[in-house]
Amino acid sequence: MHIDKVIELLNAAKSSSNSTGRSKASKPATKAKAKRKPSAYSVKYSKAFKSVKSKHMKKSGGWKKDGYKKAVKAAHKKAKGMR
Repeated sequence: MHIDKVIELLNAAKSSSNSTGRSKASKPATKAKAKRKPSAYSVKYSKAFKSVKSKHMKKSGGWKKDGYKKAVKAAHKKAKGMR
């Protein structure tokens, strides 16, 4: 196939997709999917993780060796004791 024929086919495909009469703006509005409510433990854990995280990070911003694993474990322990 020559490049000219390929270009013609692409242009034809573009024009045929536009000729259906529908545009993206004319679609009926769909409801946004409702967000799930975070569980009480999830909220406690996220707060605990944020407070523990800095102890397991390097100054450059990366994790220390096994730092993430230790931070997760410490956060779970801390969240368990939170009220």
